[in-house]
Amino acid sequence: MLWLVLVASLLLVLPSLLPARMAAGLPGWLAAHRLVPGLDLTGGSRLVLEVSRTDIAADRLRAAVDTIGNALRAARVPYSDLNGADGTIEVTVTAPDRIDAARQTLSGLGLGALGEPEGGRFRILLPAAAVDEFISEASLGAVDAVRRRVESLGIPSLLVARGEHDRIVVSMPGLTDPQRVKDMLATVGRLSARIVDDSMPVSTAIENGPPAGSEVLYSAEEPPEGYLVRQEDLFTAVDVASAQPAADGEPVVEFVLKGEAADRLAAFTRDNAGRTIAILLDDQVISTSQIQGAITDGVGRLSGDFDAQGAANIARIVASGPLPAPLTIIEERSIEPALGTTSVATVVLALVVAVAAVVAFMTFFYGILGVIASLSLFFNVLLTFAILALIGLPISLSMIAGVVLTVGLAVDASVLIFERMREETKNGRALRDAVTVGFGRARATVYDSSATMLIAVAVLFLLSATPVRAFALAVGIGLLATIFTTFTVTRRLVRAWLRRSKPTHLPKGVRTGIFDRLNLRFMAVRNVVFLATAALSLVIAGLLVVGELRLGIDFTGGAAVEIQAKSGTVDLFDISARLADAGINVQSVDTHGSARRALVRLSSQGGGENAEQTSVLIARGELEDAYDFRRVEVVGPAISGELIDTATLGFVAGLLALVAYIWIRFEWHFAIGAVIALAHDVFFTLGFLAIANIEFNISAVAALLTVAGYSLNDTIVVYDRIRENLRHFKRMPLPILIDDAINRTLSRTLLTSATTLIALAALAFFGGEAIRTFALTLLFGVAIGTISSIYIAGPILILFRLRPERYRPGKGGKGSVAEATGANG
Repeated sequence: MLWLVLVASLLLVLPSLLPARMAAGLPGWLAAHRLVPGLDLTGGSRLVLEVSRTDIAADRLRAAVDTIGNALRAARVPYSDLNGADGTIEVTVTAPDRIDAARQTLSGLGLGALGEPEGGRFRILLPAAAVDEFISEASLGAVDAVRRRVESLGIPSLLVARGEHDRIVVSMPGLTDPQRVKDMLATVGRLSARIVDDSMPVSTAIENGPPAGSEVLYSAEEPPEGYLVRQEDLFTAVDVASAQPAADGEPVVEFVLKGEAADRLAAFTRDNAGRTIAILLDDQVISTSQIQGAITDGVGRLSGDFDAQGAANIARIVASGPLPAPLTIIEERSIEPALGTTSVATVVLALVVAVAAVVAFMTFFYGILGVIASLSLFFNVLLTFAILALIGLPISLSMIAGVVLTVGLAVDASVLIFERMREETKNGRALRDAVTVGFGRARATVYDSSATMLIAVAVLFLLSATPVRAFALAVGIGLLATIFTTFTVTRRLVRAWLRRSKPTHLPKGVRTGIFDRLNLRFMAVRNVVFLATAALSLVIAGLLVVGELRLGIDFTGGAAVEIQAKSGTVDLFDISARLADAGINVQSVDTHGSARRALVRLSSQGGGENAEQTSVLIARGELEDAYDFRRVEVVGPAISGELIDTATLGFVAGLLALVAYIWIRFEWHFAIGAVIALAHDVFFTLGFLAIANIEFNISAVAALLTVAGYSLNDTIVVYDRIRENLRHFKRMPLPILIDDAINRTLSRTLLTSATTLIALAALAFFGGEAIRTFALTLLFGVAIGTISSIYIAGPILILFRLRPERYRPGKGGKGSVAEATGANG
């Protein structure tokens, strides 16, 4: 069964290792699972669209007002002051004897809650749930409409899908500048033709109000021109069979009507020669023409204030049909293909370096056992990528970062087992028996330590943004693969080594015995450590209070634009001056990676979701003559507000889940000690972010929760050994007992931390700029977590007077349960 799993994993990964041409020759069932790189590795753009709630609510309110007016007129109920605002409609019935009839009529419409009339004035409250339902329906219909419209641009590998919260996600690999797509999606595309009302001048209609059945609309030109038009449509977008750009001295859009609509237009134009037809797009007049005679061919032309590109866009909008509702772009992520290709090379290099360094490290300290652990690590990585291929999600930068992290964490289980084996042989047990005991007794500790990380990544996956979910998914799969390979591949390889070599003692290559001679007195300096920690905590608190923690656009809203000078170096002052003169709120302009590149951060502009998009459009216009745009990220108020909520909820939920696990698994003393050590690590990591001026964004939240999981992972191993000592050394003073436990697990703590730090260092130094700050945050967090598991988690037990008598035989409780299960590291 084991070898079947490994062969299946190799087959699943094989298509991704072969060139695309060779992979195409494989059977379809096999080639279908080829790993596909995501946009951050290939370059392209990703837009998140949202149906405008304001427009939907306004449309429903307007429709409800019309329904009420029509119903009251049909029931012969005289009324006045019919109006609606903020989801509430009010109408006054002017005939007292018709109030009951009005109540019956309005109740029968079922529009919403109907209040009792006050002096003949009724109030109807429209339910918010109805708007939510309509938004959901509009979003569902918008997916197909958006796909039809964007497909007309011929973008390869386009993906339009429904996202969370009834949003639409548009992914466009290879498209660096999505402005044309954004322009097309900014227009609903409600095309209609109406007759111009010449019964009075437009100025009179504007001043005194239009006649019944007419309204004043304006052109799309600057300055806008007013037109008095009838409200009845001669034809609409649904009547258009086709549309295409044409040239008639100037750019025009030529469209053809369907049969029935063409007949209606022919009959109308035959009888209304000399009158003017206005063509409307989203209630703006874009073209007018005088009827010269009957239009019998159903062909029409739109001409206006647009160039050839504008004519092509309008033709595509008309041909693809209208959107069911206005859409707002609330998030944009764009990266140029060259930058994506660089990210692929750097992150693959980081993975190779991490694996090679960890293999060398394990081989140096464990000899043949290290080689066995390295083979198990290879199968672990293979199984992780095989599962990712089977799931079919695009491979992103954050996913590979998650795999790199698990490379460091994966050897933890092997180290725990090998150290237990070494300890058992040191105590006189035969090597074969020591192997059995090592795997058996380390199992519970491996499960405990893995559980804390799995809880952290599960919370990240459920309550975070897409990139963080990808990271959490990769780490979660890697941890599960670690448990599987440790107790199958590693165990079988160790037993095969025993059968073939028949050793009677551990190989000489095992060098971790050097830690046994240290016998450090950690608890002797606990008061000094506490004082130093308190002093540093005050400094960090001061930094956080004065706002030294720099919040990223994920939480503040705004935009981040990476640019590269077309020649020479970037001029930071010139960039700032240009954008300031254009009226854009610039947060910062800094060099980024080299003197040729700069990262421009634009503050939230205010004024709603479209303000952020407008600021980037203006910035592009101001800078594109001298700079290439390599990466653009835009986060609107809706997304930033949600990220704050989900990050806060996710972080709190993750901490509570981790604490609950420790509380259930150990005594309350241990739970409190673990919580304080965890809080110490998170707080100090926040201080590191503030001092290093690293942006605090959604990735930083993921790093913090990962640090929390690792901190508890490390602490659990120490606590397991402390609990074991409590059962065996009944009269030993608690400080000495804790020192003994830490010293016994020191080799595991240092080796596991070292392998994790090696993997993260490879990610930080070879993984590229896009992932460096995330890796540095984890690097510091893991280092501080290692320190806290020794100098914080242990002394806290003394501070809270942990009582050894709880662990004497016959006392029961969690201590005796742990003894029965053999849970020790």
